[in-house]
Amino acid sequence: MSKTYKLIEVVGCSTQSYEEAINNAIAEAKKSLSGLMWFEVTEFRGAITDKGTEFQATVKMGFRLKD
Repeated sequence: MSKTYKLIEVVGCSTQSYEEAINNAIAEAKKSLSGLMWFEVTEFRGAITDKGTEFQATVKMGFRLKD
C-alpha cells in the first residue's frame, strides 16, 4: 500500500515574534485540517506599519491523505 501526502502553505502573523507567528499558523491550520504531521518554515519577513511591527512566517505543513 502506498502513502500519499498533501502539502499546504500558510502565512502566520504576530506582533510579538516569529515563533508566535509560526505557532499561529499551525494553530489556525489545525482548526480545519486533521492529521498534520510536520511543518517547514520557508520564509521570514515582516511588515512595518503605523501601529508597529508585524512578524510573518511562511510555513509549509504536510499531512497524509486518507486511503
